[in-house]
Amino acid sequence: MRLHLLALLAKEPAHGYELKQALEHTFGSAYPSPNIGQIYVTLGRLEKDGLVRAVDVEQSNRPNKKVYYLTAQGRDVLTQWVDEPTEGPRVRDEFFMKLVLAPLTGIADRAALINRQRRHYLALVRDLDDLLERTDPANRIACLLIEGAMLHLQADLDWLQRCQEDLL
Repeated sequence: MRLHLLALLAKEPAHGYELKQALEHTFGSAYPSPNIGQIYVTLGRLEKDGLVRAVDVEQSNRPNKKVYYLTAQGRDVLTQWVDEPTEGPRVRDEFFMKLVLAPLTGIADRAALINRQRRHYLALVRDLDDLLERTDPANRIACLLIEGAMLHLQADLDWLQRCQEDLL
């Protein structure tokens, strides 16, 4: 979440509640935003690390609010994050380790493991499909995020089929 907040602050200074609203507006229910306490704790750490600075802004009839600004160091960290490739395929897949090693122990059957995992993925696909139906189609960012997750799950289901064909 640190880098997500830095990205939002690169656009414009904001206080914690505005950042929470920006996350909710941008991603909708596809990516549940953290609670406000988590946001302020993260902002405190970012400030301690010198990536943001806080300025107290006076409000009439209300307590002062802290508005956070991205620092030059924060912009450097953000730029580095944007420039680095995102993690690729996972070669150390936890399910695959179970599939290969558990039957050696005599406590698991490969077919049962594959079927259980398939049911789990299908339930996740149904949940994502329901989420997509509840998501405002005008929020293309949220829709793309959900569709991407569904495509990853479809690839996992295809891979499970391949494991079943080769290992059973």
